[in-house]
Order: sequence, then structure tokens, then C-alpha cells
Amino acid sequence: MTVPAPLASGRTADVYAVDDRRVLRRYRASGDVRAEAEVMRHLRTLGYPVPAVHRADGSDLVMERLVGPTLVEAYVRGEVGTASAGRILADLHARLHALPAVRSSDPGVRILHFDLHPENVVLTAAGPVVIDWANATEGPPELDTAMTAIILAEVATDRSAPMSVPASELLVGYLAATGPARLLDRAAMVRAEVGPLGADRLAEAVALVRQLAPR
Repeated sequence: MTVPAPLASGRTADVYAVDDRRVLRRYRASGDVRAEAEVMRHLRTLGYPVPAVHRADGSDLVMERLVGPTLVEAYVRGEVGTASAGRILADLHARLHALPAVRSSDPGVRILHFDLHPENVVLTAAGPVVIDWANATEGPPELDTAMTAIILAEVATDRSAPMSVPASELLVGYLAATGPARLLDRAAMVRAEVGPLGADRLAEAVALVRQLAPR
């Protein structure tokens, strides 16, 4: 039997079409998607824009199929401006961090996406929807916004990457919408454990955030 080509592929998972309403996200390594599905279902019941989860089993997550470009695709095509893109990311963070956590009852603790960048935002007819909740955790909201800034800065500081200039522009727009980058050192420590870059590149990204962030 011929295995269909994935609709999209990331560092750890591939996405396949199930039908015109559903997609399957399958992790290449064995894993358990139940925690990711729990967060998504929790947020969806509270009105946050995430795909509906149809099934979560082992390393397979069957979700609502979204129609629309990612935020970065729309930005590169000139359909969304720098300031608007920054506000979209900042608004999605603000809406997320206004909602209660799944486990913690501490009012200072919220759900953190921990990977909320323009490739993980799909611009549907109903509005922006946030995808890829594999890294979701709980903690202080400022840690989440700092992580997004670092991720954008990592791309911006890769001079050989085609997206270097757009990422730099988006970082400026994002920081203008979110204000001072708090908990940046803590976010960098977490990123050092899970991120794809070495210490020198990560340090360069953090320095760029410090340089561009409002005081």
C-alpha cells in the first residue's frame, strides 16, 4: 500500500490528511499525545482558538483541518504588515495567559505554549488559530512571551536563512506590541535545553532581543 505524502513536516512530526475536515499529526518517535490533547481540549472549551481534537492515541493526534496560510506565509506575501503581525502574536499570548491553567490553581501560573511563533499560527476565515501544542507547559506568562522573542531572534540572527530579514522585522513588531522582555534569561536557559542551537547562537539571539526590546 502506498503511504501518502505528508501535508507538512516538522522537526518531530508529520501531518497527513485524513479527509477534508481532519488531519493526522503523527510523531516519528514513540510518544504519548494525551497531555497535548488535554491542553487543547481545555483551551477550546474556554473559547481559545485551537483546532478541535477528534482522537488522541499514542503518537497519533487527529485534529480539525484548518484552511488558510500561516502567519509567516501571509507576512512574506505582504498580506499582513509588520505591526499587525506583531499584534496578532501579542494578542494570542494575552488571550492565552488570561485563561486558567489546567493543573495549577496559582493565579500567577498560566498555560504557556512555549513555541508560539508565526509558523504556528494559521490565519483562517474565522481568525488566527494556534497549532502545535507539544511544548505546552504551565508557568509565568512573561516566560512564554520571552520564548517567542528568542525563537524569532534565532531565525533573525541566522544570516544565511531566507527568513532572516522577515524574522528580524517580525521580532521588532512583536516586541513593540509586548513591551519589555522579562524573564529573558530564564527563557534562554529553557531554550538551551530543548532548542536546536549551540550556546553562541543562542547568546546572539538573546542579545538581539535585549537590543530591540523597549526599556
